[in-house]
Amino acid sequence: MEERRGEEAAANANAEQELPLGVRIAAAWSWRLILIGLACAGVLWLIVQVRIIVIPLLVAILLTALLAPVVHWFERQGAPRWVGILTSLLMFVAFVWVLVTLIVTQLRNGFDDVAKRSEAVWWDLLNWVESNKLGLSADQIDGFVAQLMKTVEEHQSAIWNGALGVATSAGQFVAGALLTLFSLIFMLIDGKRIWYWVLGFLPARAHAPVDAAGRAGWVSVGQYVRVQIFVAFVDAVGIGLGAALLGVPLPIPIAVLVFLGSFIPFLGAISTGALAVFIALVYNGPVNAAVMLGVVILVNQIEGHVLQPLVMGSAVRVHPLGVVLAVSTGALLAGVPGALFAVPVAAAANSIVNTLVGRRWDGGTDPVADYHRREKTHQKAKHRARALARLRRKEGSS
Repeated sequence: MEERRGEEAAANANAEQELPLGVRIAAAWSWRLILIGLACAGVLWLIVQVRIIVIPLLVAILLTALLAPVVHWFERQGAPRWVGILTSLLMFVAFVWVLVTLIVTQLRNGFDDVAKRSEAVWWDLLNWVESNKLGLSADQIDGFVAQLMKTVEEHQSAIWNGALGVATSAGQFVAGALLTLFSLIFMLIDGKRIWYWVLGFLPARAHAPVDAAGRAGWVSVGQYVRVQIFVAFVDAVGIGLGAALLGVPLPIPIAVLVFLGSFIPFLGAISTGALAVFIALVYNGPVNAAVMLGVVILVNQIEGHVLQPLVMGSAVRVHPLGVVLAVSTGALLAGVPGALFAVPVAAAANSIVNTLVGRRWDGGTDPVADYHRREKTHQKAKHRARALARLRRKEGSS
């Protein structure tokens, strides 16, 4: 039996030697890549199934990365942590309230007028097509548009699910907003403890590398959020100021929408800029709309050739081509949320991989054990301080 096994092993070894080295290496790479692809597909499938939880959690992480420096600043000034948390939350709520108020108050009176003027421009276009004898009649164009609208209505649910993929009802939206708020509050209060609690599920020898990689990814996410706010502000000011100088109505809502849309790199500013061009066309005519289009293109060129490569590229260290591919892939997989989270995920992944490849961690320490040790020391110091304060109060009362 042993001789037969030895003969079979020798035959297998000879058979492997008959294969070229390149084929054996390619086969070894292939099955490993297939397993990695299946694992990634499984993770994506799981995320899609629980997207109502994942998306609010990701939003909370981005907001935590934005507001955490405010909390840390108050701590450095000697203020209690809750003061920094409360201040940062109030600042964020006030900022959102101002944006919503600007949009609602400005559009409340102007939306009906935009709709009426759009209808008038549409009929002028139909009359122009008929008068210039372009081979199309107004009825044909109107029928084509009606058929297009009918198709959109018939597939409305599929379009919204593919484009948004966030919430299918107002109840789910409210639940997601509440989950985002609670996650944000707890991350600001106890983010470090949550992180080390998650690390505690890993083997002890993995604590140091995962902690270093996670910290590097967190720094990249924070830099991305702050730089993206700056880029969105520049886009909003550029397009909003151009609309105001050209006499385009509703420049403030246009600027606010551009600011919000710019958080989706490349695609957001273009789509919201198209709205400014459309309003210019409806109110001021094609010449003014052409100039407004030039302003939108100029602002987007400044973003694409100056802000994205220099400011964003240096902050998140992701090549502009990588940003475009990440946004496109995210939009293809998860619609608008995928496009929104694609760049911070790519930036964090880039920093994590670089940290692990460069072995940028101290292998001689266990960060989880060190954290628990510091927490115990801190708790003992607090207990001693409280006991001393109670003793002093007793002595003072006696």
